[in-house]
Amino acid sequence: MLEGILKNMRKGERGITGLETAIILIAFVVVAAVFAYTTLSAGLFATQKSQEAVFSGLKSTQATLKLSGGVIATANSTGASGTIKQISFTVSNVLGGEAIDFTAPTADSDNTGLADSSSNNVVVISYVDMYQQYNDLYWTLTKLGNADDDDLLESNEKFEITIGSDTAGESGGNLIDVLGTDLSVHTKFSIGVITPDGDLLTIERTTPAYIDTIINLR
Repeated sequence: MLEGILKNMRKGERGITGLETAIILIAFVVVAAVFAYTTLSAGLFATQKSQEAVFSGLKSTQATLKLSGGVIATANSTGASGTIKQISFTVSNVLGGEAIDFTAPTADSDNTGLADSSSNNVVVISYVDMYQQYNDLYWTLTKLGNADDDDLLESNEKFEITIGSDTAGESGGNLIDVLGTDLSVHTKFSIGVITPDGDLLTIERTTPAYIDTIINLR
């Protein structure tokens, strides 16, 4: 009889051990599933971020406008507290890019340095520094080299863009007219050229400690 009781006890022990083993196995399966899900999610997230980076790079590569040459500033007054009235730079079309319509603003009739609201320009030029921001500045266009007669910037063509007017009798203000705080020494500023397709060419420069009549802002 005692032997039977002991035998039943051993059977009970095997039952408890089997249940614990099953619980442990289930726990391992759950942990493994959670770990696999986490790893898979992380992989998908990394893949998505990689795709976004690739598409962003492709978009940058497909931009059609680039800066060609230096950025030239013309002084309104010179010296250690001098100011700048004009900024000129040359742009060109990236090889194989679509032609860009650079029809210049027709006028700045009130000489504010901003293009008239009735102007037909589709390229918009903006200015930003630590003190201010202005959009749709008045600018003029000079065709360089072998550029043809139209206002489309095509491959192998270069257009010189000048912000503001300084020609006697020509309608339009300049940076002195538009900026609330004059562009002077030790000032970091940014010029944005936005094309009709939404491409943005950003030009960032810092003025030197002394303003000469003509400055090449490197």
